[in-house]
Order: sequence, then C-alpha cells, then structure tokens
Amino acid sequence: MANFSLEGKIALVTGASYGIGFAIASALSEAGATIVFNDINQDMVNKGLAAYTEKGIKAHGYVCDVTNEEGVYAMVAQIEKEVGVIDILVNNAGIIKRIPMIEMSAADFRQVIDIDLNGPFIVAKAVIPGMIKKGAGKIINICSMMSELGRETVSAYAAAKGGLKMLTRNIASEYGEYNIQCNGIGPGYIATPQTAPLREKQADGSRHPFDSFIIAKTPAARWGNPEDLAGPAVFLASEASDFVNGHILYVDGGILAYIGKQP
Repeated sequence: MANFSLEGKIALVTGASYGIGFAIASALSEAGATIVFNDINQDMVNKGLAAYTEKGIKAHGYVCDVTNEEGVYAMVAQIEKEVGVIDILVNNAGIIKRIPMIEMSAADFRQVIDIDLNGPFIVAKAVIPGMIKKGAGKIINICSMMSELGRETVSAYAAAKGGLKMLTRNIASEYGEYNIQCNGIGPGYIATPQTAPLREKQADGSRHPFDSFIIAKTPAARWGNPEDLAGPAVFLASEASDFVNGHILYVDGGILAYIGKQP
C-alpha cells in the first residue's frame, strides 16, 4: 500500500548503532526512508555505519549526546544542510541502571532521567520547527512496559519512561494542529545481545529463572525480536497513521493484558 511508503522521507533515529534502534532504522530504510542516526562517540558511529553498510543501507552517522542541547541543535542544523529537513524522528537513545532505589544515588537517578526523558524532549524540540515549516512530521518515542508497570531496581527507568509517555501525549496535544503526529512504541522483553545472558541455559539444561518468568508472563510464550518492532515503526512513521496521535503502541506479546500463569 502506498500510504505505508516512506519514499523521499528523512528519518533520524537516535542511538541507532545497534539493537532496537538499528532494527527500527533498517525497517524505515526498507520502506524507502533515508536514515540518519547519532551515537555518543565516533567509535559507536563507525560501528553503526559498518553495520548499515553490511545490510546495504546508506546511512548518515553523527556524533552527538542527546542531553547536550547545543550539540543537538548543531547536529540537526548539520543534517538539514547535508541531508535535508527531518520528516521522522525516533527517540530511541536510552539507558537503564538496575539498582535498588534506596541504594541508588541521586546522580545515577538524574543521569537516567536526563538521557531517557530530557534527551527526547531536547531532540523533539530541535526538529519540530522544521516539521512545522514542512507542514508534516512524525515523532516516535521508544517508551517501555515500564511506562505502565513498576519492577524491582528500575525506579529511575520507570519514572523516565512514564514521563516519556506523558511527553508523547503532550507533544501530540501541542503540535497536532501542525499535522505532526507523536506516538510511542512500548517494547516488551526483546531478545538483544544485552538480554542474552538472561536467556542462557543453566548448567542442568533448564531455562534461566528470568527467562522462565518472562515466558510465563507472555501470552505469546516467547521473547520479542527486534524485527517485531519493524511493522509498528513503519506504521507510525507513515501516512497510514496520520490520524493516530498521542498513542502508545505496546509491542509486548500481550504481557500488559495478562495476569500470568498460576504457579
């Protein structure tokens, strides 16, 4: 269908050298978009560029810290000059620190909030003026099931992702009249290199306890793959979602709908 096409569109995906960001950027590219991404240092950008090249994707990489307002504005200006005005923004860059709340320093808490919540605010603020001038724009914030649920050791992450859910709704409220749609994707537990240790078989051949926990909590009875986010991302980046605004699309295999199996 033509309205799912991203031909001629320029998409900025933050922190997209690997993992979920890389999978989403790859999907947007397959739908026709030109991919621009950033990462925190040149080494990460180089690794990302090599990975995109290996997939046959011509991506444009920039070194930028999403919490540095001046740096973000400079990057957006450079992208507009070298590639073009950004049509699609995916706020993907983020971190998690798993520390019990009473053991977590305020500095660690602030760092997670800064990257996971202030970062999307800063980058969105930098690209929205260009979208207003174009008369259209798509912003996709990578939220989380922790936008809805709490869990041990993730107080900062849950606070940031809950805030990002509300920032998503507020951007939709404030800029919908300019034909800008801002929505979120809330991934469930996704099989990435970062989560691989949680899925390793135990010495006796049994599942890792956390792996068993996730399988029991997920109606789909499996972890998600980064590719499971491809269709939702293309939908929210395309004209197919022009009347969808302020929505969080949870891609979680049904976890949020399910109380879980009885032990």
